[in-house]
Order: sequence, then C-alpha cells, then structure tokens
Amino acid sequence: MSVLAFLGLSALLGFEVGAPLCLSRQLRMQGDYVLGGLFPLGSAEDRGLRDRTQPNTTVCTRFSSLGLLWALAVKMAVEEINRGSTLLPGLHLGYDLFDTCSEPAVAMKPSLVFMAKAGSRNIATYCDYRQYQPRVLAVIGPHSSELALVTAKLFGFFLMPQVSYGASTDRLSDREAFPSFFRTVPSDRVQVAAMVELLHALRWNWVAAVGSDDEYGRQGLSLFSSQANSRGICIAHEGLVPLPGARSLWQRSLLGLLRQVNQSSVEVVVLFSSVQAARVFFHYSIHYRLLPKVWVASEAWLTSDLVMTLPGMAQMGTVLGFLQRGASMPDFSSYVQTRLALAADPAFCASLEAEQPDLEEHVVGPRCPQCNHISLENVSAGLLHQQTFAAYAAVYSVAQALHNTLLCNASGCPTQVPVQPWQLLENMYNMSFRARGLALRFDTSGNINMDYDLKLWVWQGPMPELRNVGGFNGHLQLQLSQMCWHTPKNMKPVSQCSRQCKVGQVRRMKGFHSCCYDCVDCKAGSYRRNPDDFLCTPCDQDQWSPDRSLHCFPRRPKFLTWGEPAVLVLLVLLGLVLGLVLAALGLFIWHQDSPLVRASGGPQACFGLACLGLVCLSVLLFPGQPSPASCLAQQPLLHLPLTGCLSTLFLQAAEIFVESELPQSWADHLRGHLRGPRAWLVVLLALLAEGALCTWYLVAFPPEVVMDWRVLPTEVLVHCRVRSWVSFGLVHAANAGLACLCFLGTFLVPSQPGRYNSAYSLTFAMLAYFITWVSFVPLFANVHVAYQPTVQMGASLLCALGILATFHLPKCYLLLWQPERNTPEFFLGGGPGNARGQHSSGGGEETQQKQVTHDPVTSPQ
Repeated sequence: MSVLAFLGLSALLGFEVGAPLCLSRQLRMQGDYVLGGLFPLGSAEDRGLRDRTQPNTTVCTRFSSLGLLWALAVKMAVEEINRGSTLLPGLHLGYDLFDTCSEPAVAMKPSLVFMAKAGSRNIATYCDYRQYQPRVLAVIGPHSSELALVTAKLFGFFLMPQVSYGASTDRLSDREAFPSFFRTVPSDRVQVAAMVELLHALRWNWVAAVGSDDEYGRQGLSLFSSQANSRGICIAHEGLVPLPGARSLWQRSLLGLLRQVNQSSVEVVVLFSSVQAARVFFHYSIHYRLLPKVWVASEAWLTSDLVMTLPGMAQMGTVLGFLQRGASMPDFSSYVQTRLALAADPAFCASLEAEQPDLEEHVVGPRCPQCNHISLENVSAGLLHQQTFAAYAAVYSVAQALHNTLLCNASGCPTQVPVQPWQLLENMYNMSFRARGLALRFDTSGNINMDYDLKLWVWQGPMPELRNVGGFNGHLQLQLSQMCWHTPKNMKPVSQCSRQCKVGQVRRMKGFHSCCYDCVDCKAGSYRRNPDDFLCTPCDQDQWSPDRSLHCFPRRPKFLTWGEPAVLVLLVLLGLVLGLVLAALGLFIWHQDSPLVRASGGPQACFGLACLGLVCLSVLLFPGQPSPASCLAQQPLLHLPLTGCLSTLFLQAAEIFVESELPQSWADHLRGHLRGPRAWLVVLLALLAEGALCTWYLVAFPPEVVMDWRVLPTEVLVHCRVRSWVSFGLVHAANAGLACLCFLGTFLVPSQPGRYNSAYSLTFAMLAYFITWVSFVPLFANVHVAYQPTVQMGASLLCALGILATFHLPKCYLLLWQPERNTPEFFLGGGPGNARGQHSSGGGEETQQKQVTHDPVTSPQ
C-alpha cells in the first residue's frame, strides 16, 4: 500500500495528532528465544546528558521516526519467522526493544539488562560463562557507530552475537577487538570508495572534507582522505563539525570552519557526518548564507528528515549521496499502518497490558513515551525512503544461525533446548542467509557486501524527492542525463584547483597540493605517459619524439645516401673529373713518344693520371650505409693514389729545381737519376711511406662504425668514427709534405721565352692542392658530423680537378689544338739551365739553341 493511501486510510480511522497510543507496549514480546534490540527511538536535549552530575534516569524527549521504523521492521521480521515453517518451525521468537536515545550512556542500561541472568535483573559473576544463560540470545543494533563501539566491547566479552543495522565504522571490522560483532550494512570503506569514484568520474579533484566530531565522522574522514589522495583528489580544507557543548567554544569553531569553506574556491564538499552534526552544520550555514555547493552526503544524514526539513535547505545547493540498495519491502508500509491502527485500538492495548503487565520501566525507564504521541506525518517521510531492510535482515541472520545451531529440518526444531549465545556465535562466522529473496553472507570480519544506489535530492515541495541517478557495485554507474544542478543553465559544477593540461603537457606542482599545478610542455625527446604525470618520460635511446608528444617514435638510420642532392651533384662532378682524367690518360698514351709527354715524365705522367683516377674513384666509398670494411678502406684508398700522383709531380719539380738551382755538372749527373728507371724508386718509397702511415692508422686506431643517437633529433646517425685525429692528420701530412716540396722547388723558377714553363703549371697545381685541403680542415672540423663524408668527397674531387686542370689539361690542349708546339725545342730544349745563361750573359736565342744540343733527350726520333 502506498504512503498516500496509508495517510488517507489513517484519516478515515480517525487518527489525530497527539492521540495516545500503546505503541511502546508493542516493543516487547515473549518467546522461546528472545532477541534484544537497541534503537534510536528518540534523542535527548543538547544539554541533557552533558549537564548531569548523577547517574539517574535520562528521559529522551525528541522523537525519531527512523528509529521507530527500524524497530517495527524487526518486529515484522520476527512475526514472519514465527508464522513461517522454514527457519524455525515449532519455535517462537521474542524480542525486547529499547531506546538508546542516540547516547552511549543511555544505551548501556538496556545492554546491561540484556546480559542479566535469565529470569532476573542481575549479572552474575563467574569464572566460566559457558553455561551462563542471559536474558537474550542475540542483540539487534545499535544503529550508531559511536554506540556500537561501546556496546560491542561489552557483548564481545560475553561472546554475545550483536548484529547492527547501521554502525558502519571500519574499526568494527577488527575481529580481535570485537569478536561477536556483525552488521547488515557495508563498512564505511565501501561507501568512501563509492564517493571517491564519484568525484573522480565527475572530475572534481579540489574538494573540502567535513566530518562530525565523533567516531563515525572522524573515521570516515580519515578513510576518505587516504582514498582520495590515492586517486589524485586533493582536499583543500578538512575540518570537524563540533558537537554542541560549551556554547562559545563550539560555535566559534563551527563558524571558523564555515568561513574556510565559504572563502575557498571549492565547489564540492564531502560531509561525512551524523544526523545531529549535519543538522547543526546546515543550520548555521543557512544562517550565515554559505554559498551554494555540491554536497556529497554520507548515508547517515542523506535521508534524514531532521536535515531535509531545515528552512532554507533548498538554497544550499545540490545534495547527492549513496544509499544501500537492499531488497524491496512493499508490504512494510501496510504493516506500519496496521501496527499504528492497533496501537490506537483500546481493546488491543488492553490485551497487551494483560499479556505483559510488567515492562520493567521502573528499572530501565520508559521504553518510548514519545512513541505514544505521534502522528502519521511523523513516519510518512521515513516510509518514502524505505531504509529498514538492514534491520529486517539482521533478524533473519540470527534466525538462520539459530536454525543451524539447533539443526532444524523440515519436520521441525528441537524444543526446550537451551542455547548459549557463544554457541550461536560459532554458527554465524562466514554464514550465508536470505532475506526477502536476497542472498547475503557475512565475511570473516562480520561485514556483508551490498550494492549502493546514488541518490540526488530534487526539490519539488517542502521535502526533496530522492532521485536515483546511478549505482555502485564495485564499479560506478552514472545516469548524467537524470542529474540536475544548482548552477545557471544546469551546468555541471567545476571544482578544480587548476585546469586540465593540454596534450603533451605535464603538471608542475604549486605548493603542497598535487591538484594545484602549472602545465609544462614536454620537450623533444620526452613524452607524457599518463595525464596525471608530474614529469615527462624520456624516450629510449632508439626513439625520438617532437615537442608535446604522447608517445615516442622509432629512430630511422641516417647516413649519406646515394639519392641525396649533394651526393648527386658530387657524382656528376666525379663523372666529369674522371672523364677528363681518362681522356687525358688516353691522350698521353696515344702521344707517349711525343716531346710533350716525354717532358712530362712519360710513363710517370701516365701513372700519375691513373692515380688521379683512383683518387676520384675512392669517393665512391663514402655514400651508402657504412660498414666496417668501407670505414677501413676510405682513407687508404684516397691517400695512397694521391701519394702516387704527387710523387710523380715531385719528380718533375725536382728536375726543374736541379736544372735551375744547381751547377751544370751536378744537374747533368742528377738528371739521369730523375728521368731513368731509378725515378720509380722515389715513387715506390713515397708509396711505402704513405702505406706505412695508413697501416699504423688502421692497426693502432682503426675507424669503426658507430650509431650516434645524440647528434640528430629524429634519426640515428650511422657513420665512420675517427678514433685518433692525430693519426688522421699524419696520413694527410705525408701528402702535404710532398706537395710542399713540389711547391718550394718550382715557385721561384723564372720562365723562358719560347719554352713551355712546367714550373708554372706545377706551382699552380700545388696551390690548388693547398687551397683545397687547407679549406677542408676548418670546414670538416665545423660542419655537422652527418655532412663530413660529403665534405671529404668534395675535397677529394676538387683536389683531383685542381691538379688536372692546372697541370695536365693545358698539355692536352697543346696536343689537340696546338700540335705545332709539340716539338723538342719547345718542351725539351735548353730547359731551365738556359735561364742561368740568360741571367749571366743576356744572350737569348743562341744560348737556347746551345742548351737544346746538350739535352740528352733531344736525340733524333
């Protein structure tokens, strides 16, 4: 039956506000086995317990509708079990339910009554309590964690099973401290995990956390703080709501907490609080006009009418929180209606008084005097939320344990069998049971696993409706389309200390909170692995990345390839120079007996041209992927042919020097050595010297193929590394020495009219050599290592081209286009020796003719 139908029928039955009922007499019933119950049926005034100076009776004046509904759920479960034939056939359960007034001092009195010896009001002292039979077999309750921590110590000493329907503090999971405690609600650890998942899913990482200054709030706040930090959620402000005490002190503390929350930039507040503290907190928040926030509520106050009915509560912002799902109890409203209707029936009340004349109120005080003066409106709000399944399931857990202890079967249970609480306890560990078709099980800590619904307050009148907008069963489910917010245009609130970093940026913390940060770009060579990283992750050696990258890319090998523009240009130059060299060589071979060729050294000139061709071909070792063989061959195959070429030029220069600078007798003697077969000995010695240097270079400091990961940003440079620049320089220095000797032997020799000036050609050939290799040194030293092979290729080709163009090509020109000058007189007559005669006597043509007749190579052909 719906609540509206319930209220309508109640009006027809004539219920009136303030009409006396006998509801308090329905809180006790005799049975074969009795269950004790602790329920917050009322609450004391703020100063009621704090001002007392004597251990007298405390009267609870305020009424709690939820407490009464929990008690009626226990009563309903007991009656169902007694009527059924499954759990305890043939047995009759009883109950004895008391008000805790939500105070530990009040809850202790009925707890002591429960432990009194059956049939008396005394707790006997024994060394061995195994045969001790207390008044109750098990205790249902209390709801509050603060009270459960007190009563669980007492019941744990006697190993009295205690099943709470609301105490969720994680401390109660400690089996050593609380060996007989169970509960039909999950631990706060599960609720906190759901809260953290909600904040994380909605990207709220800058929040305030507030808890009530009691065991429930402090422990919940501690759990939330630890779990939030592990998920990257920062707590901007953390505080406790003081319970009313010394008025000036607790008010000052509360106002300071409100000021902190109001002045901060947080838009989300997690309030893990008891109902009383939450009511006080919001009362002052409304009074001092706290800005609207998103309030993530703990289960304790999410459905409390004490908080919902505060004037101005609708202006406090958005309230949402997690509520246990449990099983549906559609007939509970009808049951409550029946109980209230019977409580208003004088005949029923008289029968109760006859059955239970003594409620022992002179011992424990009135059970619930305010329950006898309630209206239907007092319980209608609680019925809307149906938060009674946990109390209902607690009774079924005890009934299942009793069923297992008595070894009941389909035919019935043994009767008149005494069962001690500790015997019942043995069957409750890791026990499975069912309530309303829902399978439940106590784990080793006495907890059960139960799903949560995410509820949102939606104001549609004086009381908010609890709209289901998601759930949590270990994983969070959200229905964002069902959510509504207090913000303009219903925009989801943003509660972040810093904006989200862009792609490829990491966080640099500001201050102590990891949620407050600047965004810094990841530089090239590093990347952002996770969105919450504080440092860029460097790429591996064989990888690269651009600025602001999310991952690295593999490096490609880089070397001088055949298709590069610079290489193509050099190959064209190679073809040109090599073609000219081969043409000159062919021309010299064709005219090998001509005066021009014989004056140039004959076979030595051809050998020099062949070596010049090999110099050109050596540049082909530089393009392509380097290998150990190519690295070893590059320098020797360049410098040995170059030495051969320069050694032939050295013979030419030596002959010119001898004839121009030495006496005639010495010149005639040495000329035969410089032009005869012995001249090849000079070439051989030069090649052996250069070969020895190259061998030392290759053996002592062999070049090696290396992969350089640092010089190029996106590639790996594969090149031949020179291990010793000194040895590299010495290999070049030998050829430079030959070139220097050639230059010194020719650059001061004067020209002769009517004669071909070989000294002039040699001087310019050596100048071309020096210009090329002197330019090569600084260029090679300063150019990027990736382009050093290109520089060496260019230098080799330009050196060959310079020697060819200044020394050999002019002679080819004479052979082809001025053959009339290819005469012994122009190339072989007089020689430089005539220069001496010209300087001494001034004679011209006659002296030249005389010199020609003395030249040994001018014999008729």
